[in-house]
This record gives sequence, C-alpha cells and structure tokens, in this order.
Amino acid sequence: MTADADLVADIETLGTKLEAARESISKRFIGQERVVDLTLAALVSGGHALLIGVPGLGKTRLVNTLGTVMGLDANRIQFTPDLMPADIIGSEVLETSEDGRRSFRFIPGPVFTQLLMADEINRASPRTQSALLQAMQEREVTVAGEHRPLGKPFHVLATQNPIEQEGTYPLPEAQLDRFLVKIDVKYPRRDTERDILVATTGVQDDDVHAVFTADELLDAQMLLRRMPVGDAVVEMILDLVRACRPDDESAPDIVRNAVSWGPGPRAAQALMMTVRAEALTHGRLAPSAEDVRSMALPVLGHRMALSFAARARGESLDHLIEEVAARVTRIEAAA
Repeated sequence: MTADADLVADIETLGTKLEAARESISKRFIGQERVVDLTLAALVSGGHALLIGVPGLGKTRLVNTLGTVMGLDANRIQFTPDLMPADIIGSEVLETSEDGRRSFRFIPGPVFTQLLMADEINRASPRTQSALLQAMQEREVTVAGEHRPLGKPFHVLATQNPIEQEGTYPLPEAQLDRFLVKIDVKYPRRDTERDILVATTGVQDDDVHAVFTADELLDAQMLLRRMPVGDAVVEMILDLVRACRPDDESAPDIVRNAVSWGPGPRAAQALMMTVRAEALTHGRLAPSAEDVRSMALPVLGHRMALSFAARARGESLDHLIEEVAARVTRIEAAA
C-alpha cells in the first residue's frame, strides 16, 4: 500500500471507531446528537469545550459517559464562589517524619487527570478561574516554582448556566478563547424527552463500554492533523474569520455595524481542526464548505461580541455568524 492509501485506511478506521463511540454514548445521553458530535470533535481535535445550558439537561451525565467511552480518567470540580486555586491544582503540605525531619510533600489536585469537568465554571472567582488558564493552554501547572505536567491527553469540559447570573463571574475573553468550541445544550424534543423518562427512571441504567483508550485518543489526534484540507477550504476559513472582524476591509456591513471585536488567529486554527473532525464524524475523508459552515457558530460564537448598539437593537450574534458563514461559503463555492 502507498502512504496515501495507508492514510485513507487509518482515517476510515478512526471514523468507524467514532461512530461506535457515538452509539455507546447515546445509550446514556439520549438524543442531542449534535451535542455529542461537537464534544467528540473537541476531544479528537485535542481541545476543550464549553457547554452552555440550563440545569437538568444531562451535561454532567454526558461528561461522565465520555470518560468511560473514551477510556479516560475523569474528575469533576463543582465551582463555587469560595473555591480556591489550590483546590484545583493542589498544594504542598509540611510533613514531619518519625525521626523529626520536616519536608514538603505535594498533594495533586483534581486537575491532574485526563478529563476534567468544571461544573458551573462561572460561579468561581476570577482568581480561581485563572488557575485553569495555564492548565488548559500549557497542559501543566506551576506550584512552588516547579512545573508539573498534567495527564495526557488532558481535556476540560466546562459547563455554564446561562440563566442564573446573580453571584457569577463572567469568563474573561482570554479564558473563553482557550475553549476550542462552545456547545449550546438545548431542551430535547418531546419524543426524545419521553425516551429519557423511560430510560432513566427504571431500576437499571444502560451500561456503556470503552471504545477508545487514552493512547488511541492521542493517536487519533495526531491522525486528524494529517487529514488533508483542500486549498479552497483553507481560503474559506481565512475569509470567514477575517470577515467577522469589524475593522477588516473584507468585513460586510452587517459585521461593521454590529460587532465590537472579532476572532483572532486562534479561531482560524480551531476551524482548521474542527472541520476535519466534522468531516470525519460524517464519514468523509476531507472537509468541505458544508463543514466550515456547520462549525462556524461553535468555533466563533464565543470569540466575538456585539456592540452595545447592536444589542440594543435586539440583534443576534448567532444569526450574524450564520449569515456571514453562508455568504462566504456561497461565494467561494461559486468561484
């Protein structure tokens, strides 16, 4: 087999495993297929995800199920206003041995895992939120001047309640930018909610099984980077990101008149990774314009902000992104 044939075979095998992972997750997280696809895309792309939704939609259940299916060690932190950085990253304690000698011993915090669920992350103070900043970007933490690497792989799946904002601390832009995608978890359809009622209120819950191991997920992340992206799709990504910046010459009037600040180069990098994962989860060997359009909102939605005037007019950032993405991909396809 040639190198290209080997790559195609590896990509097809990974696609099959991802489909098996989706089926296993759906046994315990019923419906919400788009949420599952975006979360898997974040993991295979090597990034973190922010899940936005009201309480009781199964966000914690999804993360717990993902830990089992992806073969990852998982920890959960309930963020509260009194949570301290040391509660996340760990701390050194002074111990006295039997012979009277004293020494410091580091006790690792829950961040030393492979899959970390940060539950209601906006309820913690900015000081505590910042404790995750180095961990999410550098995959290490610094305690007492010593750099301590985290698990491999390392992913943060954070949840945020968009309704109860009293006593919360909105995530700063630098922290939001660390999340590869933002995933909106919405209310299920009526038939889906009926299935949830029947499946979760009985004596026994459906079991899920591991589809991946941690090493296999790392291999999948490397394979995704080898997945080809056509020049037309690369240009689409660049055009989309630049069109969402109000001070860029290519920005349409709907952006110039409504957007306060736009996405940076990290957004383009995130799109390059996630469009590959989107194509892979749908059985395609290379991303297309449709993948760029479908990943625009999850990748760009938390990397932009409407101006005060646009918010006063009742404009929607989601609608704006979808309109710009449709326009860019349509123009590129016509060219």
